[in-house]
Amino acid sequence: MSQLSLEELVDIITNKLETERGKDIKSASDQDLYYVIASIVKDVINPQWLQTQNKYKEANSKRVYYLSMEFLVGRLLESNLLNCGLLDLTTDALTELGFDPEKVYSQEHDAGLGNGGLGRLAACFLDSMASLSYPGFGCGIRYRYGLFEQRIIHGNQIELPDYWLKDPYPWETRKVEEAVKICFGGKVNMFKKNDGSLEFKYEDTDQVMAVPYDIPIVGYQNEVVNSLRLWSAERPDMEPEFLTNRSKRYYHDLDHQHSIDQISGFLYPDDSNHEGKELRLKQQYFLVSASIQCIIRSYKKTSLRSLKHLPDKVTIQINDTHPSLAVPELMRVLMDHERFGWDEAWEITRNVIAYTNHTTLSEALETWPKEMMQNLLPRIYMIIDEINERFCKGIWFDHPELREKIPQLAIIAYDQVHMARLAIVGSFSVNGVARLHTEILKKKEMKDFYTLFPSRFNNKTNGITHRRWLLQVNPKLSSLITDVIGPQWVKSPNKLIGLLRYSKDQPFLEKIEQVKNENKQVLASFIHERTGILVDDQSIFDVQIKRLHEYKRQLLNIFHVIQLYNDLKDNPNLDIIPRTFIFGAKAAPSYYLAKEIIKLINKVASLVNHDKTIQDKLKVVFLENYNVSLAEKIIPAADISEQISTASKEASGTGNMKMMMNGAITVGTLDGANIEIRDLVGDRNIFIFGLTAEEVLNYYHNGGYVARDIYNTDDRVRRILNQLNYGDFGSQDIEFKDIYYNILYHNDPYFVLKDFDAYIETHELVEQAYRDKATWLNMSVTNIAYSGKFSSDRTIQEYASEIWNLNQVL
Repeated sequence: MSQLSLEELVDIITNKLETERGKDIKSASDQDLYYVIASIVKDVINPQWLQTQNKYKEANSKRVYYLSMEFLVGRLLESNLLNCGLLDLTTDALTELGFDPEKVYSQEHDAGLGNGGLGRLAACFLDSMASLSYPGFGCGIRYRYGLFEQRIIHGNQIELPDYWLKDPYPWETRKVEEAVKICFGGKVNMFKKNDGSLEFKYEDTDQVMAVPYDIPIVGYQNEVVNSLRLWSAERPDMEPEFLTNRSKRYYHDLDHQHSIDQISGFLYPDDSNHEGKELRLKQQYFLVSASIQCIIRSYKKTSLRSLKHLPDKVTIQINDTHPSLAVPELMRVLMDHERFGWDEAWEITRNVIAYTNHTTLSEALETWPKEMMQNLLPRIYMIIDEINERFCKGIWFDHPELREKIPQLAIIAYDQVHMARLAIVGSFSVNGVARLHTEILKKKEMKDFYTLFPSRFNNKTNGITHRRWLLQVNPKLSSLITDVIGPQWVKSPNKLIGLLRYSKDQPFLEKIEQVKNENKQVLASFIHERTGILVDDQSIFDVQIKRLHEYKRQLLNIFHVIQLYNDLKDNPNLDIIPRTFIFGAKAAPSYYLAKEIIKLINKVASLVNHDKTIQDKLKVVFLENYNVSLAEKIIPAADISEQISTASKEASGTGNMKMMMNGAITVGTLDGANIEIRDLVGDRNIFIFGLTAEEVLNYYHNGGYVARDIYNTDDRVRRILNQLNYGDFGSQDIEFKDIYYNILYHNDPYFVLKDFDAYIETHELVEQAYRDKATWLNMSVTNIAYSGKFSSDRTIQEYASEIWNLNQVL
């Protein structure tokens, strides 16, 4: 179909409108066109989907299953059109028919299947696996509601339900015939068989059906279509005798029936109370149990060999700690259903499962109350308890030097089940997601585990799919790149390095500048349409778009804005290049301080944007409901990429890679992948400031930092904090006092004040560099040229060769 002419595609669209929507062009809506185009794409990819699965079966190839609680895929129509080679033609056809292609494409709601970098990384990995012809499959949950839809009212974040499935989702295929049963609660009875082996039977369990919905993952113009399988929790059909036996549990069963809807109801329930915590644990077990049952069933269909050879044909990659229950669940299936003994089941399990760690934050290394695990998942708890006993005994006898550290290593300790520890003990690979992050894991956060299992630890620096984040979202820049170095970079992103030859070519730099200016004009129009704020498209677009967390330090950024505003109030004629600060962020509903920071950003924006005395030299824009589609609009227009996390806290980052790939210059700390960006582009093409990870960790461990000393000695800092304390940015005196007290009375836990002076100085250097257009454009091109290193294709090739032992099926 990629050989279609414009006229032929127009005819297909008009015919499908009539046959599938019962409309003609004159009466059709943008939504009608969206569903018609999606139907045309499905006609192309469905045969390729079937062909791909058959090819994998014929090759009897090893497969990787990527288990993740998040898959932030965004909108799929444009991506699928691009990968099928139909995007330009479809855009032309819609224009020919009198429709605005952007309005048609935007009819698709962002899939509410993720929140931040973890989920977007998973989506990029699926794209790369398909585009590189690797047999890779995603496994997640089909949440009916996403995290939440964010609205900003009087500066405050308000959360509304994100019912992204209110309209039919054209990309999913329900496969009820492949549903599996999940059991919660009940009792486990143990019997000794005649041969001495143990048998376990479950009674009075609460059953849930996991029904799969498959979404095609389309490779880039290679006719490979992999699958993302999303599980939906549904009520099982009850047999009459089952119902009779449970008549005394009537009210319990009513509660259970109600709870089933919640399991796949919404992403990340509030776990600040018992009910929410239990629901989250249910979700995690639901994901891994359904997925592992499906994996075992698939293996049996495609292989005649015993399950003891499962590691030769299957790797299960768990994305962070959320799917760590894959370890005991695989053990359960192998022992209770497949009749393996403990030692053989453990050998299989430990050689199938690989674990990716995404954080050094203790709050993100999940633990569950022992009693909750026992009640909700009694058999799973028994297996974890046995794993823990054997692991701790092994330390006691084989590593006497670590005996005193057993409580810090034990999977079950102080009545808590530690999921990261379970994942490390039960896997053959533990990888970090940036060089610094992996070193921190090995030398500090997981040092004792590294002592026990040094060969398991490895690094796989994150990546992004350049097809989505350059080719699709920035077509003008992509076209310009192709004009000068040819199209090979699309399939081999490392060839972007060829742009270095043009980094001082004046005609080329002028074209780069023109593309950036056009992208900024588009974003400025969008901002005005969305918010009513007029921004200067010739100003510096200074962008920070990411999840709102104290360690990501949006607070440091807005302190810089306040400092500039104070300078302009003191001297309205101050000679500065106009700046537009663009924020996009969601805060977790129960994260009070993060929501206060959002409010502060919006209050400062309201004050700055309406103050005529500063002559429009500053504008602050907070774009609500940040998601993938919004990122696609912002990133091509960014001049500055704010990557200013407290050093040692950001595992990797992927926003830094996306903006680098689109020519933005990074302002950042030596944290996460910023270090690897710096190593590639050189100190002249990035702006690095602030404490190092070693210095931060030293302060945490040894003290020596007093935030109040900076408050007392730096007039700028004192003025800003006093403005917070005295209510200068709020309608009430009490507004923002909590931020003030958190910094001064909790000793600035993320070193905002400590890095403030260096951050201000760095932005002075940014301004100087921006005034020299040739220098700035050279920096921009240099960043684009080196960005191919951060393609997720490179990351997936490293996983495939160094962890998964996976071959391409061409």
